[in-house]
Amino acid sequence: MIGHLEHLEKKPIIHPESDHAFMQVLVSQTEGWSDHVMRVVTVEENGYTPKHAHPWPHINYMIEGEGSLMINGEMTPVKAGSYAFVPGNVLHQFRNEGKTPFKFICIVPKEGHK
Repeated sequence: MIGHLEHLEKKPIIHPESDHAFMQVLVSQTEGWSDHVMRVVTVEENGYTPKHAHPWPHINYMIEGEGSLMINGEMTPVKAGSYAFVPGNVLHQFRNEGKTPFKFICIVPKEGHK
């Protein structure tokens, strides 16, 4: 399977504590990856994902823009080329800190994709 991000549906992240954040699924069970889901999250200017925690970990690789990642209350600046492992059951949130879209790859186990 080969594809391009511009051809994937961009779904808003629906959560009362999220704003201007969207998700696109690159690879999932549909494409044959039975245990994980690879997604691209786009956070527009002034946007953020919800502050939340869940039982599963996830892996993130920043591909565009600049933002911050809050883990357990500590904000860390991130930009294209940054990566992060967020353990399960840890409070976290991504924020766009720039004037352009902030995009990152997020890989989660299949139970972590909604």
